[in-house]
Amino acid sequence: SNGFAEIIKHACIRDAALFSKLEKSSLSRFKKNKKEIAEIVHRNVHIKSKIVQQDEFEQGDRKLLNFGHTLGHALETQYELTHGQAISLGMGFASWLSFTMLGFTHAQKVAGLLQQYNLPVSSAFDVKRVFQILKMDKKRIKETMHFILLKKLGKGVIREIEINRLNLLLNEYVEYVKSSA
Repeated sequence: SNGFAEIIKHACIRDAALFSKLEKSSLSRFKKNKKEIAEIVHRNVHIKSKIVQQDEFEQGDRKLLNFGHTLGHALETQYELTHGQAISLGMGFASWLSFTMLGFTHAQKVAGLLQQYNLPVSSAFDVKRVFQILKMDKKRIKETMHFILLKKLGKGVIREIEINRLNLLLNEYVEYVKSSA
């Protein structure tokens, strides 16, 4: 399931048709069908390599590959999580942020797909501790963070969020998750 975190990420930022295909399938189905999993892996390698070739030094669209990684990496360094679990949690937050900031209407679909592939979308964590790591992320420029959000399924965008506002939003998200549980 950890590898599917990256596959779902690519679907979210660049390939709505892949997102739909993943919704109609399952981890157990992919495990049974080597040809289908090979096609999905090939499709994802193509998405990632095309983005990297067009932006070798991460000055533009290559940043999209960081969808879910800002919070995900901070969580991964502080808790015993696999990379896929951490990035999945990050995508849950980024999808909620996309809803909050851009009116993205499919945040629940993203969460549902992650759960469908046995990946977590929310977890309790020490916000202060995690934010101290998060604010040192490579996507920070002075007092803003370049954050990857979703405008729609298959369309990732880069938005600048002031660090102080990001801290407030992260705290708001944690409260939202607690009240939804």
